[in-house]
Amino acid sequence: MELDARLSLFTGDTGGIDSWLTGENADRIIQRLAQLPGQPLSHSLFNQLLALSQQPPVSRAFFDYYWCSSPMHPYRVDDIPGYHITYTKFDRVETIDQLSWGLYRIYVDSLLYFGSIRNGFHELSAKDASGLSGFFMSKMYDPGGLIARGEPISPLHIPIADRYLIGELACKSFEPSGQDRDVWHVIYGAWIEHRQRSGGKLTYKELLDSACLRPEFTGRQQEFEFATDELLPEVIENEEQLRQKYESVKGRFDHARQAALKNTDLYLSMSGDLDVYVATSMRKREEFREMARICEAIFTDPLISHYNLRFFDPTLSAARGHEDKGLIECLMVRSAKVLIYIAGGGDTYGKDVEAAMALSQGKPVIFYCDEERRLKIFQDLHPLSRLVDFRSGVAVGLMATSSVSDVILLLHRILSNEMRYRLEHKRKGYFRLVEALTNSVVRVQTDYKLLRETFWNSYHKSDGRMA
Repeated sequence: MELDARLSLFTGDTGGIDSWLTGENADRIIQRLAQLPGQPLSHSLFNQLLALSQQPPVSRAFFDYYWCSSPMHPYRVDDIPGYHITYTKFDRVETIDQLSWGLYRIYVDSLLYFGSIRNGFHELSAKDASGLSGFFMSKMYDPGGLIARGEPISPLHIPIADRYLIGELACKSFEPSGQDRDVWHVIYGAWIEHRQRSGGKLTYKELLDSACLRPEFTGRQQEFEFATDELLPEVIENEEQLRQKYESVKGRFDHARQAALKNTDLYLSMSGDLDVYVATSMRKREEFREMARICEAIFTDPLISHYNLRFFDPTLSAARGHEDKGLIECLMVRSAKVLIYIAGGGDTYGKDVEAAMALSQGKPVIFYCDEERRLKIFQDLHPLSRLVDFRSGVAVGLMATSSVSDVILLLHRILSNEMRYRLEHKRKGYFRLVEALTNSVVRVQTDYKLLRETFWNSYHKSDGRMA
């Protein structure tokens, strides 16, 4: 293969290190590279080639880090194309594969942490050994430390069949605020009216429908049906039967509600050490059950269970009010290392905001959806798939999958610093960094020159104050 073709991935030509092989002295540089492996490139010779393309020199530590070592890193550097174990025994670049391996790593790191290849090379190339080590250590997780914490205090158990009873709609039905009637007064009043009219047996759903014909209850039918969903097909023959059926659900609500409130206290107590926040929307009883099963499948899997993860399970937590719930969720998102977004039957503004909050803080976001069609929408089209880390200006993207096993493997790779990325050069100046398991775009560098230059010239100059 022609040398130009082998190195074409690294020819973005945006004025930074990706212009190294495209400038007016490109032919001379390519000619020197063609002499590998017979005439290796020392640190000094490499800097001379950079100077020919008007690029700044790199430190000895930078040269060694990227071409002559296989260090602990936020991802597996030995998985990068071109790697060979012998590189760690060299003090210079011996082959084109070795050269490509180091350049590939520089491009990945630049897109991951600096938003553009030029920015990343500028920031990293002058660092000494301690500067490079310290920078990348700050981006890594401590799997040994996670394991050494031991198991967290377990939340109080709530039977999966009862998880829906901690939902806001159930709470509004059984413990309404203000002057609202609870569901018992509504359904009992409907029963009295039914008995006065004609009597006879009817289903609980028919009774509830008749109650919600009254103007004061018409806007609450969804709430009442959610809270007593399992009673809807039941046939009611007398008042005692109605009371018994209602009280059986109300008793389970009281237990689940109190346990969920105590669990929230537990989650708050671990906010300083929270690993994973699970965001979702649940509007049906079966969605609570399915969510509970998914969380159990993820966090009990042997691949990650040994990390003793502190995670927020939305099917085990409740708040004393809507405003408190919002504050709790904001804190959990802010505290968590990773956010898992599990798409429900109807996605809500609140959960989209939580995912956006996590992305804007540069956190890994895993999007799980069990429909391939929806996966494609969220992976390729949904605005939450690409946002900006507000601190650094780096464009970040979520990782979307339709497989629970992928969610588990991604969590393992994130926490063990074993992520795998693929660099794509779609067209001149346009680079994408793709997460290898899900094929999700997690970083991007645009080829729209005016946008790119204006963005980086302006981003860190704005302090966000109003004029």
